[in-house]
Amino acid sequence: MTYKTLDKASVSGKRVLVRVDLNLPMQDGKVTDATRLERVLPTIKELKTKGAKVMLLSHFGRPKGKVVAEMSLGPVADAVADALGEPVFFVDDCIGHKAREAAAALEPGHVLLLENTRFHPGEEANDDAFAIEMAGEADVFVNDAFSAAHRAHATTVGLAKHLPAYVGRAMQAELEALEKALGKPKKPVVAVVGGAKVSTKLDLLNNLMDKVDVVVIGGGMANTFLAAQGQPVGRSLCEHDLTGTADEIMAKARDVDCEIVLPTDVVVASEFKAGAASRTVPTHRVDIDDMILDVGPESIADISEHFENAKTIVWNGPMGAFEIEPFDKGTVAAAQKVAELTKKGKVTSVAGGGDTVAALNAAGVGDDFTYVSTAGGAFLEWLEGKELPGVKALG
Repeated sequence: MTYKTLDKASVSGKRVLVRVDLNLPMQDGKVTDATRLERVLPTIKELKTKGAKVMLLSHFGRPKGKVVAEMSLGPVADAVADALGEPVFFVDDCIGHKAREAAAALEPGHVLLLENTRFHPGEEANDDAFAIEMAGEADVFVNDAFSAAHRAHATTVGLAKHLPAYVGRAMQAELEALEKALGKPKKPVVAVVGGAKVSTKLDLLNNLMDKVDVVVIGGGMANTFLAAQGQPVGRSLCEHDLTGTADEIMAKARDVDCEIVLPTDVVVASEFKAGAASRTVPTHRVDIDDMILDVGPESIADISEHFENAKTIVWNGPMGAFEIEPFDKGTVAAAQKVAELTKKGKVTSVAGGGDTVAALNAAGVGDDFTYVSTAGGAFLEWLEGKELPGVKALG
């Protein structure tokens, strides 16, 4: 789709509402992970440099249309100020006379953070009157919150109907990366799909099979596919009621000439805890009391060979129980292989999803992929082939 970037925006002296995602993890009033803030800094700085009066909009938590003191963006204003190295103004509402007065007093190059948009029921309801009132405070709308683009809310969809609308730099980078990953990728394309349950990835698998050449399945969801093939899975996490669905997925893959790659050897233990005694066995030798917690070295070698033959790699979900040792080895080895190929310029690699980002960071390669999305649900819905309302509104 086509959308207008900041290159097309005339913002000097104008009040610019910028939808960002400052729903940051906090502890004791302090931000513990500023990744999402860091992603939107280029947009904020560019608008400041161009003489815009920058007004930031964001949600925080799930206050369900009511004012909840613990979900105020007030403490986040300090984090934004620290990141910019200059003061950031804050007002405790996003509409009404306080917001209007703060917007009117704003000078070019200054930044104002408005209060949590979800303190108003009109935000999640995408209420047009609420959007119109916010739009009245500004001249231009910029959406730089891809992570909220799967929500049809007033600040992701409604504002774009009432103001000249543009894509911010972080969202632009995300959309360009996703286009390279699945829109118009270099072939062959390998998709890595991991995680605990097949049931949460059905839409993803069905969409990917039509677009990629190989799907590598790992994590707990691989156990359901192994069980569907009649392989023993012991006490492993497995959705036995979905083995028929797994069979259907594999049949569809054959029909569309998409190769499904499953583990051939696995790391098993009798309990799931750090440092638990473990051993590596072929998948057909899993005992009744075993729990499959990771892929084995033979599987990693096979996966790495597929990576070597790829031009594009899309990753969502870990290979095993990466949170604790020694069951992180498969995920780490696979991630490091993709990072190595990316740094050599052999593949374009795009990854996303909460567990995925954590897994790549644990492997020490979070900065070595072509692009790592922090968008969570929006990234997953895009991979599932679903239209994102917040992106559509900008077209």
